Amino acid sequence: MSRPRFNRILLKLSGEALMGQGQFGIDPETVNGLAAEIASAKAQGHELCLVVGGGNIFRGIAAAAKGFDRTSADYMGMLATVMNALALQNALEDQGIDTRVLSAIPMAAVCEPYIRRRAMRHMEKGRIVIFAAGTGNPYFTTDTAAALRAAEMGCDALFKGTSVDGVYTADPKKDSDATRYDHLSFRRVLSDDLKVMDAAAVALCRDNNIPIVVFNIRQPGNLAEVIAGGGTATIVQNEE
Repeated sequence: MSRPRFNRILLKLSGEALMGQGQFGIDPETVNGLAAEIASAKAQGHELCLVVGGGNIFRGIAAAAKGFDRTSADYMGMLATVMNALALQNALEDQGIDTRVLSAIPMAAVCEPYIRRRAMRHMEKGRIVIFAAGTGNPYFTTDTAAALRAAEMGCDALFKGTSVDGVYTADPKKDSDATRYDHLSFRRVLSDDLKVMDAAAVALCRDNNIPIVVFNIRQPGNLAEVIAGGGTATIVQNEE
């Protein structure tokens, strides 16, 4: 089974993808590299929107485990995603890419509020839209926000950029015998708890027939290649 070429995609990045070799925060060189990858895909005619996590700055569920009120901790995590979105916007605009940040938590001084029709209009005008602040609700991850926005924007697929080139039977960094899946069904991901994304995000993609493509975002040129149907990746989709 071959992978299709996708036109409109939502790219999900973890906050950790912005850290580079550091243990915390935002590494400008790494963010510029990610922006170059996104710009390259855009130059091939693809329509892109993004959701970025905030774990490089603040992770709500981890803070809750240490005694923070979960709701407050999740809101703090949402604010961290806005910082990351603004960093990506700055790097993309340095590449000459017209970009808009839309936040699920209104903060008019720094970005636009999320309004679906406005986001659709930005994409129709060829802009890259970065969705920040998750869903705007506590207890929901940015994985779920990515699946939700992908459905709302009518995306052909949800791309999850990671540090490995797909989904494996085990952690390939710890198990040399781990093998990579080329294709998986949503049912298999959920039944085997494969941790591709959280269960709510996987179920939302399944119900809306949005494939999830897991690939290595750190490999130069890989994003554009995988979007076009080449490269190495794992695709999760409904069984035929």
